[in-house]
Amino acid sequence: MTEDSAGLNARIKSLFILPAVGISVVILIGALIMSFVDGRQRVAWLGAALTAVPLPMIVGRLMQMRVARTSDNLPILLFVSATGVMTAGWEKFIEGNAGWWPMSAALLGGALFALYTFWYSTFGRYASPALSVGNQFPEFALPDFAGKLLRSADLIGNPAVLLFYRGNWCPLCMAQISEIAARYREFVDLGINVVLISPQAEEKSRTLAERYDVPFRFLVDSDNKLATQLSIAQKNGVPAGLARDYPKDTVLPTLVVTAPSGMIVYSDQTDNYRVRPEPDLFLAILRRSGALAGE
Repeated sequence: MTEDSAGLNARIKSLFILPAVGISVVILIGALIMSFVDGRQRVAWLGAALTAVPLPMIVGRLMQMRVARTSDNLPILLFVSATGVMTAGWEKFIEGNAGWWPMSAALLGGALFALYTFWYSTFGRYASPALSVGNQFPEFALPDFAGKLLRSADLIGNPAVLLFYRGNWCPLCMAQISEIAARYREFVDLGINVVLISPQAEEKSRTLAERYDVPFRFLVDSDNKLATQLSIAQKNGVPAGLARDYPKDTVLPTLVVTAPSGMIVYSDQTDNYRVRPEPDLFLAILRRSGALAGE
């Protein structure tokens, strides 16, 4: 995928999610009402309602910012959606008790959830060669929200976790940061520097830093300069409606772990915004690599 096509794809996705959730809610409410009004087609309408449950459910759960990850393809919710489509189809084509309206509603509800799962949730990204395990993390110099500069050389001598996150608007990013912040004492005791990097404005990063009050560095990558250098920038990645408060371009969620020498020992470049590594995983990798002092 070329840079231009990737940007166009991201732009279309930014326009997809809010209408898709809204349409799903309308299908759900409308189908439930029709199941009471139209007794002959009740089962088919209930099937249509079932197809519209998964998308608002998963998006609502993620928006609560309590979930840092999900499964790749949400198999249980896909089963629920498929069951709804099959129920409506059975009533129309096998039992002959339903017409095209409940069937069409079911197909639309199922299609929206399938698009969310297999298209919207993925980036279509290619792994950045610069962030391959065994490489030295590229040199950089970025300011934090207070303007204090941090250079890559400042991280030499201690292991480091560098998390590139999309912004305060991203519930999964916030849940991931919250998960790491909850274990800050463990990171401090192990001598691990935690660096959080985002293209969002200084005041947004300041708000985030004040929310958690942990000894992490919250850096501002203005105009995605470092992200572009690392080939992890994403054009038009901020959902429509949020661009007034955030730059429309963002960064692909990426987590990199380096040894005290600055060598990369772990690199997670997820292709699904709902899939993030657990702290236990990269802490275990640091331990196995012998990068932790005294271990």
